[in-house]
Amino acid sequence: MIPEISDKEFDNKIGQFGIPILIEFWKPGCSHCQSLLKELEGLQEETRNRLAIFKMNVEENHLIPGDLEIHSLPALALFVKGEFQRFIGGIGRKAEIRAQLSLWLDPNEPEG
Repeated sequence: MIPEISDKEFDNKIGQFGIPILIEFWKPGCSHCQSLLKELEGLQEETRNRLAIFKMNVEENHLIPGDLEIHSLPALALFVKGEFQRFIGGIGRKAEIRAQLSLWLDPNEPEG
């Protein structure tokens, strides 16, 4: 299960991880958001101890989604050492998402 993160705890929580953090911005009733959460749950199993994954409900949290100018859902944002790095394609399969994260997950592995 992907844990929730809120505006209030965001800065404190992402700053304490020594591994990359991926956050899905979602809202209830969004079928694409629910599908992506299922893919992220599989990714979470594969990347344990190398990637932390959270979800943020944009109907309950406005500060961080506003700061990142998120206008469409679902959206995936990658943070490393507490700093925003990039958006990851919002709708995809676990393998596609993992491929976009390979630079941060497997820095010693050659690309290809």
